[in-house]
Amino acid sequence: MVPLALIQNLSEQTPSKILFLVLDGLGGMPHPEVGKSELEMARIPNLDRFAGLSICGATDPIAPGITPGSGPSHLALFGYNPIKYDIGRGVLSALGIDFPIESNDVCFRANFATVDKRGDISDRRAGRLATEVNRELCALLRHIHLPEVEVFVETESGHRALVVFRGEGLSDYVTDTDPQRAGVPPLAAEPTHEDAAPMAQIVNGFLSEAALVLQGQDPANALLLRGAAGLPAIPTMPQIYKLTPGAIATYPMYRGLAKLVGMEVLETGDTIWDEFETLQQDWDDYDFFYFHVKATDTAGEDGDFNKKVQVLEEIDSLIPALLRLQPDVFVITGDHSSPSALSGHSWHPVPFALYSNTCISDSVSEFTERTLVQGSLGRFPAQDAMQLAMGHAQKLAKYGA
Repeated sequence: MVPLALIQNLSEQTPSKILFLVLDGLGGMPHPEVGKSELEMARIPNLDRFAGLSICGATDPIAPGITPGSGPSHLALFGYNPIKYDIGRGVLSALGIDFPIESNDVCFRANFATVDKRGDISDRRAGRLATEVNRELCALLRHIHLPEVEVFVETESGHRALVVFRGEGLSDYVTDTDPQRAGVPPLAAEPTHEDAAPMAQIVNGFLSEAALVLQGQDPANALLLRGAAGLPAIPTMPQIYKLTPGAIATYPMYRGLAKLVGMEVLETGDTIWDEFETLQQDWDDYDFFYFHVKATDTAGEDGDFNKKVQVLEEIDSLIPALLRLQPDVFVITGDHSSPSALSGHSWHPVPFALYSNTCISDSVSEFTERTLVQGSLGRFPAQDAMQLAMGHAQKLAKYGA
């Protein structure tokens, strides 16, 4: 991989504009009932035409065979080494809801969940709990008091919440309590460093109290924690790429990730077309746009094949409007794959297409997993996507004499 320090040395500020349309969980696999992926089933003539104008391929967010979380897969897409910058989900949730993180905080992403009478998890998302119900439950959990540590419980969105521990000597070297699968009980937090044993005890003590508070609630009668993290030090995209980047995302975690890497997060509405209106309104003020669409991933995680097809067709209707803005470089890709056949993230490579006046289009004419990987880019690390975009935007100086 090319080190970020070299990219920083080569980066130049120019008027050209880069647009990244990131369709969360874009990639799929053939569903056993139909023998096709969601992209293969969807009617997406505009995306097909876009593929025909572009250089195409498929990315591995981390490495072949490794299933990525949303945080590392996005960092890779923005050019960061996701192994070096291993950032817990908790801090992204905190930044996404503008929680005032302090230097001695440890943040966790929380899921309200459902456990059965045996104590096994039956639904990790408590039926995708309504945000209003989430707020009521967070208010109840705020009554929990622990000795020598402050605890903050805040709503993120839907079934997701934020739990922050504040005190001296806390550590984020503790394991998740979310096993990330149903049919098993929640896990106990365990220290991954000898100095973190007191922190694991604090987390488990809080969860014991939370279980009493949530007892009898339906469907959210349990709390699962993951992604322990404090505020990391990370170089920003303006520093590395000399860009003025803007982010358009409806979901807090992705706004938090954008803030972490130095993007200005733009206020937007809840729909894809609301996001487009924001892009159009702010087009003149930024030279890089991260346009995030969550609905593809939600449908994939829910195992809803038809819904994911429907979302892809809605996105397809947006492509001509995006092209009319005339971005100098336009990338359409995802952060990871979420096949509805698996109801979750997967290791499958992620479709990728880049359009620019400087690219030599290849022979691909359909926007699907099977066809895009046959393009001139083949299968490549997601970490290379950003430098490809920078090169085609003519924002990288020549290397060497």
